[in-house]
Amino acid sequence: MAKSKGTVTISSMPKMSESSSSSSARSNGPFPQNEVRIVSKKQAKAAADCLAHAFAEDDVAMYFVKVEDTERWSDRQRWDLHVKIMRSIVLAHCIKGLTLTVGPDYDCVALWMPPGKNMDDRLTMFRSGMWLLNYKLSNEGKSRFNAEFLPLLHRTKEEVLGALDNNSWYLVYLGTKPAARGKGYARMVIEYVTKQADAEGRVCYLESSSSKNPPFYRKMGFETIKTIQLTRGPAPVELDIMVRYPTKGAALIEAQANEQNFYTVQTI
Repeated sequence: MAKSKGTVTISSMPKMSESSSSSSARSNGPFPQNEVRIVSKKQAKAAADCLAHAFAEDDVAMYFVKVEDTERWSDRQRWDLHVKIMRSIVLAHCIKGLTLTVGPDYDCVALWMPPGKNMDDRLTMFRSGMWLLNYKLSNEGKSRFNAEFLPLLHRTKEEVLGALDNNSWYLVYLGTKPAARGKGYARMVIEYVTKQADAEGRVCYLESSSSKNPPFYRKMGFETIKTIQLTRGPAPVELDIMVRYPTKGAALIEAQANEQNFYTVQTI
């Protein structure tokens, strides 16, 4: 679910707790402004707090939080749940994937899952705290997350990429703090991986949760393949499925396998 809408201001969000707001300070910041860095497990909270603010009003991120059976929750309770979700997801990517950041204070964060990797194994679920979401989400939130959202994303990725599904780079999240937008940070954390993907001859895949973002991704070489919908809420929530095929020294060769068309990649 890559890239937030970019319509949120931090002042509209509940203030971070002391332990949250000081997480980046404990992670040896500030850092050079234009240096892309790999986020360690110890820095996961600071990176997650960036994404929490970036996706604070994102329709997909809120799809599990603002549901019928949390209507009586306070804003603070819903915000805390949102932060817990982000912290678990970021830590899981620090463990099994590639978490990138740029900016002096974790101003932009990207969660990539490398080829052949996933965070579905029990050990990663336990270490990241993802398993605890079953006890933190409301009943409707759990149904939306486990019975609709995750199966739809997994199924769609398999259908779109076919034989390349296990051989692709997956941009799971990309978000920038409101005050840090317009500085080219998102481009930097994308190009960090796409340059490697081009060299390896691999595709990149993402789901965009905002209709404002596909034009940006098209500039980065992605193309829209299809649109999918989450339908358990009062109104459908759409995600654009986008794929970037390798360039610069890589050729796509169309092939047949299992009576199904798919692409294989050959480096020149």
